[in-house]
Amino acid sequence: MSTQHTSSADFDPRVSAGYISTGWPAPGLRRTVRHITGHNAEGKGIFLSTDCGDHHRIMGNQQALANIIYSTKETPVEINGDADVKYAKENEPGLHIHNGSVVRMIDFAPNVMSPMHRAVSLDYGIVIEGEFKLILDSGEERIMHPGDVSVQRASAHKWHNISGNGTLPGRMMWILLDCKNVVVNGEKLEEYLGELEPYYEGR
Repeated sequence: MSTQHTSSADFDPRVSAGYISTGWPAPGLRRTVRHITGHNAEGKGIFLSTDCGDHHRIMGNQQALANIIYSTKETPVEINGDADVKYAKENEPGLHIHNGSVVRMIDFAPNVMSPMHRAVSLDYGIVIEGEFKLILDSGEERIMHPGDVSVQRASAHKWHNISGNGTLPGRMMWILLDCKNVVVNGEKLEEYLGELEPYYEGR
């Protein structure tokens, strides 16, 4: 089980190729704004920044666009001295962070399907705009609508943007948390990313 990599033959780099060529956001989706809060000298809440995130990355053949909303490197998080804000600004995370967290938003071009992949982490996935099909390596699948949530517990899966019957862009957000090793029938499950690996390695 530790070496089994499920086929991603349904991933097609030609589908909606070149759709996302101008950066954030994807055409047809609204601009998302991020607000980060902090404290003034009296301990009262203030807004530190209002922006669209520090790290954007086009993926595939201009078929998807990732926006890192925030990331942390530890739990509990050190927020004194705005240490967490500095870390999030200066570090684009990999898929997930050991003992930390990643909040990642991804815009999908119409009808795009991700490769099959497994993140060894606990992932909360929320549909923001459009409709998506969540497909597991067992063949089971579910349709998700805006506001629907998936709780991915290190399961191998892929995402298919079926918004407008495959004619519209879609957007999802994930909160990825670290987890302990996952063991099934005495074998440790390994992370694999397939065609996604170049977009996460080295960070």
